[in-house]
This record gives sequence, C-alpha cells and structure tokens, in this order.
Amino acid sequence: MGMGIEMRHKMAKRAAAEIKQGMVVNLGIGIPSLVPNHLPAGLHVMFHAENGITGMGPNPKAGDEDENLCNAGGFPVSLIEGGSYCDSTLAFGMIRRGRVDMTILGSLQVSEKGDLANWIVPGKKVPGMGGAMELAQKAKKVVVVMNQTDKFGESKIVEECSLPLTSAKCVDMIITDMAVFTVGKNGLELAEVFLPHSVEDVITKTNCRVKVSNQLTFS
Repeated sequence: MGMGIEMRHKMAKRAAAEIKQGMVVNLGIGIPSLVPNHLPAGLHVMFHAENGITGMGPNPKAGDEDENLCNAGGFPVSLIEGGSYCDSTLAFGMIRRGRVDMTILGSLQVSEKGDLANWIVPGKKVPGMGGAMELAQKAKKVVVVMNQTDKFGESKIVEECSLPLTSAKCVDMIITDMAVFTVGKNGLELAEVFLPHSVEDVITKTNCRVKVSNQLTFS
C-alpha cells in the first residue's frame, strides 16, 4: 500500500527542519524532492542536484515549468536568485570535495550502525547507484527519509543490511512514516514518534536494538 501524500509531506517537513541557514543541501529523488516546499520563511539555503543545479527553489506552479530545468529525478523545479547551472562532473566535484553540508536520501534499508543500502534489490531492475555513494561518504550530514516497513510489512531498519551497501556507517538520522531516529556511536536512538503511533508500535516495527531518547518528543 502506498504512503499518503499528507504523510509524505510531513516527512519532508521534518527533514526540512534539519536545515540551517546558509547550507548547501543535496536532495535525492522521491520524498526528499518535496523538501523545498517546506522551508521556514527567510531561511537561505542552496539546494544542489547531481545533474548540475545549485539553488533549486520550490516546485513551479502548473504552466510555469521550464522544460530545461529539472531535478535529479527529472521533475520540474524552479531556480532561486543566485542559483547556477553546471555540468554533472562539476556537480560531483562539489560532492567529492565535501562541499555539501547535508544530503536527504531515500533508502531500501538502514542498519543500526548507520549502514546505507539504497541502490539495488538483487534480481530486480538495476536502477544504478547514481550519486548516492559519493553523497553518503562525503556529505557532512546524511538524513534518510523512508517507510518504516517494506511492502511485506518487514522493518527497513535492521541489525545488518541484507541488501548490497551503498556506504557503511554514514547515516546520521532516519525519518520514517512512524518516527525519527538518530544514529550515533552508541547505536540507534528513538528521538521522536509521529502520532497516533506509540513508542511500542515503533519498537515493534524496528528490527534491531533501539534506545529511547531521554528527550523523546511526540508530534
């Protein structure tokens, strides 16, 4: 069953709350591409895409799209004042040099140690790793936005990833449709629970050890 649009926007808004003034932020395809629509007013940020845009704005209104201006997923975007274009090699150069402050990515699985598996399910169509490997290793902060469970109801947060890794020990935060987790030296910590879910609901759907934060919040 697909996730409702309201929940997709709630997750995007929660990811947007991690963005600080003046950051360069790379957005993956899917829910992360909704993040520019949820920035607090007055927050200046440069959104970066591997296809060569630095300075993406919110999704354009119907009829205002520019056929030559799209994000890494191929969907229309706008450009903010001061935005720029470059080719993909330069866009990847920015990533590899560590110039990206944060990346917000989708994933297939994340382990309790912050291992990221987000590029292939063996035997299925090969989408390719794209820029995820460089982003996972070089962005200063890695935020994953994904469903808590897969289509079979199995947790996507696991003790050990069973799918091929994109990068090891790189994820700093996981935002699901149920909760927000932080990943630190001491493993996974439950930081926030999305109502109407309870702590017990979340722990039941998390297939690894998880500590409940002393500052746990509900939203």
